Amino acid sequence: MAISQPISKLYKHHVANLRSIEIAIKNVALSTRRAIAEENQHATDSFIRLYSFLLGAWAETRLNKLLFEPNGFLDAERQLILSPPTQLENWQKAVEIAFRKQYKVPSAQLKESTLPFTAFARYSVISDILDKDLRSVIEIRNKLAHGQWIYPLNSNGTDVEADKFKLLKFENLPSLQYKLSLISSIADIVHDLIISVATFERDFDSHYKQITTTRNNLKNRKYSEYANNLIVKRNNGIEKRNRMKP
Repeated sequence: MAISQPISKLYKHHVANLRSIEIAIKNVALSTRRAIAEENQHATDSFIRLYSFLLGAWAETRLNKLLFEPNGFLDAERQLILSPPTQLENWQKAVEIAFRKQYKVPSAQLKESTLPFTAFARYSVISDILDKDLRSVIEIRNKLAHGQWIYPLNSNGTDVEADKFKLLKFENLPSLQYKLSLISSIADIVHDLIISVATFERDFDSHYKQITTTRNNLKNRKYSEYANNLIVKRNNGIEKRNRMKP
């Protein structure tokens, strides 16, 4: 990857891009909540697809910001991270190289015998979260980018991918917001690791506590209760305004 602009300038570009996407995400979330409260299912479904697409874009841009952090990855390391063909592999490579760099493991397989026990446990946890939680975000984003908002198709375009269809069908605003939180926490962890091992080790537990809470919410929170609360709140507001009319 040839770099024609200073690293510091590219970093600022990625920061600006990320902020712009975050503004879009916040506004789409507001529109989604309004559609849910109004019990407008068609609008809700469309906004969920749009939020999913933006979440995938956010994940990619957040990785780019991470790669160009001042005093972070070197140019050769960035090239290695971006050499795999998929965004998920790019994230996985970034985590791998960060651990290799800071724990002085240049080429050996990352395992219990080559990393300190706690470091290997943390590496395993991060890799697991990426594989289980980031994969769906990226794969759905790719389908949505090709206009497959209702029926995600296979690579040949000959049939519907049942697992992706199910994922799209049952995605909702809270689940997407939880996934955004998970990816953000992972990015913060990798940032700490690449900048300072001391900071990484000091703050890992607080980051992981946030991740655990978010994963539990993603698994256990009921969307029906969330939606019903929005509907009731809107209806109560309408009734209150009606009572205040002369």
